[in-house]
Amino acid sequence: MGLRALKVSSAVFAASALALASLAPHPARGGPAEEGAAAAQSTALEEVTVTARRRSESLHDTPVAVSALPVSQLEDRGSLDSTSLQGSVPNLLISAQNSGAAAANLAIRGLAFADVEKSFEPTVGIAIDGVFLGTSTGQIFDFFDISGLEVLRGPQGTLFGANTIGGVINITRSRPTGELGVKAQVGYGSFDSSEERIVFNTPLIKDVLAAKLFYFGAKTDGFYHNATTGADAGGSYNKHYGATLLLTPPGTGIDALATVEQQTQDFAPVESNIANSSESFCQFEPANQCNRNTSTDLYTVFSTLPSVGYFRMPAETLQLHFDLGGVNFTSITAYRKSHEDQAQDFDGSSANLYYVHIVQDFHQFSQELRGAGKISNSLDYVIGAYFYNSGYNKIQYTKVFGADLPFPQFLGGTSKSTAGFADFNWQFADQWRASFGGRYTRDEKSLRNTDGGEFLGAPSSSFSKFTPKVGVDYRPADDYMFYASWSVGYRSGGFSNRASTVESTNTPYGPETVDSTEVGAKLEFFDKRLAVNSALFYATYKDMQQTTTIPGGPTGNQTIVFNVGSAVIKGAELEVTARPLPELTLNGALGLLSSHFNDFLTQAALGTQLRTFDYSKVNLIYAPTVTASLGAQYAVPVSFGELRANVGYRHIANYDQQISDGSTTVPPVTGIIVVPRNDPRVTSAAQDLLDASISTVFNTGIGKTRLTLYGRNLTDDRGPAAAFTVAGLWSFASAREPRVFGAQVGFEF
Repeated sequence: MGLRALKVSSAVFAASALALASLAPHPARGGPAEEGAAAAQSTALEEVTVTARRRSESLHDTPVAVSALPVSQLEDRGSLDSTSLQGSVPNLLISAQNSGAAAANLAIRGLAFADVEKSFEPTVGIAIDGVFLGTSTGQIFDFFDISGLEVLRGPQGTLFGANTIGGVINITRSRPTGELGVKAQVGYGSFDSSEERIVFNTPLIKDVLAAKLFYFGAKTDGFYHNATTGADAGGSYNKHYGATLLLTPPGTGIDALATVEQQTQDFAPVESNIANSSESFCQFEPANQCNRNTSTDLYTVFSTLPSVGYFRMPAETLQLHFDLGGVNFTSITAYRKSHEDQAQDFDGSSANLYYVHIVQDFHQFSQELRGAGKISNSLDYVIGAYFYNSGYNKIQYTKVFGADLPFPQFLGGTSKSTAGFADFNWQFADQWRASFGGRYTRDEKSLRNTDGGEFLGAPSSSFSKFTPKVGVDYRPADDYMFYASWSVGYRSGGFSNRASTVESTNTPYGPETVDSTEVGAKLEFFDKRLAVNSALFYATYKDMQQTTTIPGGPTGNQTIVFNVGSAVIKGAELEVTARPLPELTLNGALGLLSSHFNDFLTQAALGTQLRTFDYSKVNLIYAPTVTASLGAQYAVPVSFGELRANVGYRHIANYDQQISDGSTTVPPVTGIIVVPRNDPRVTSAAQDLLDASISTVFNTGIGKTRLTLYGRNLTDDRGPAAAFTVAGLWSFASAREPRVFGAQVGFEF
């Protein structure tokens, strides 16, 4: 697709520019100056405010690569959760992870995290109301009640903390309005999917205390078909509900926001069998269930064992803001915990070969304190401290070839992180500004592991790192800004909680780091009717944490984490938004990525032997060379309200989803085994996704009612959302959403 998408993108962007140029005021046409000003005002793009640098500032004035997505566009698309961002932002991937509750696979600029284990922190952070989520479970989030959605690309360690080496998705929910009001929506779509959402605002004490109540529910029968039982498979029922109180006593400078909530999911996890004849399990499975393709075949499953998941995650957040006269002080205190009970047939066949039942509990507490203000008219700052503490307990029961292993595995671990950070802006000349800062982080990790009835150890270790960031921006005019920056990202080391021997349990893996250099420009033209944001980046990924399978343990193999080699990642990003007519908004995004490994040597299992493998030639995972999107939103007023149409196209080039051995030749008896590529079964083919919707908005006198008809993935592009091979034993995958149609009715007053 690459060249075709680039040609289409260029044509649309050029047409937008020509249309805007034709509408720009021109003295030779003799129109009054005020008419030109009025025309510019009616078609100017709305100014977008972001908090990407822990300050409220215009997107145009923020010298980092950040995308701010209008919530209205997501609503019009008929998709209101985190996975709707897939392909909409340059070099961003986000898809559902079928091995965990409401879990996501996340990647920004080729830095990815695709695991559900609680011992790992993500490489891409999700922050909700300023709170970092310390596990991928619960990351698929409902967007119905949000006021801001920002995607920050590149390391964000200075202000958002360790474990954000790829970037951050920063979500801000709406605050209580202090006025009586309701926003609600119901919908129905393909696969017997239904949804109901409501947000209720009310004042409790006028101008002092306000409340917001919310409930979101979504149910589906799932888009898989079980050929063995004849039933639908992959169903789920998600709920998210809670209450928020806002206290703003007049004249005190105090703003207190407290939220109590719970997210739940009852679901049926399924896996598609993609094992082939080279793997052991195929010898024990019906012939028609092996050697299947990784596109249309993924939607047919065969398991007869009960696959059920139960997830509950209550959470509490308290945000305090104090205006101390020149210093704005912020405190964010958060606690959340989760309970998961999940049973899953991982071989994906009707034979009972590998079945796992996991029960685990997780909790996290975080406290952030920061102050922001000005030292002088030319120097401002954000200074703060951060504390994070989490822990988990896990019991895993395993059946292999229908027989229970004699002893379950008992795991537990803790993670503690303490940090101090500072960030400064210095206007050192009329058109020049420098930004600089850093964060010092100390992490402490521990693990307790009992497997096969044997206590394997309770190791602990600590890791620390200073991560700086420096940048400069230049503004030759109000509409033009150019910037350059260098930053370091850091992800803590830890212990392998899938280890099954004493040695692997007690051997820690070290931190990984990313050095990233970025240059960019943010430009506005034609009286702010055309905005162009672009960036070039170059990153070096060092001491990569990589999972690999080696011999050992009760099942004969174990998956552990090593630090291996390095990688170079470079690319370009472009985002364009245009409003050639008051009724029409056009937007496009393009991400280009080039990446490769260096000296990626690791030890892994080959039968019962431990051999050295060279993976330097394989692709990084979740790193497509091209991501592109084009969209148009048209809104026209009519006598009863408004008609709105939305169409969007997204292209994602093919990418690999696991580091795996894709060799087709017999390995040498001795020496290093060079792996030429990843297994083709873990490759997601290029995706071309087309979405469209049409909405009618009725003004009812007391509010608005909206009727929306939508279609997602109209081309019915099918393929894997995740795929995994297991040490020559078997392979499994999960599928992404096929073509979907639906309708929604919403109202608000």
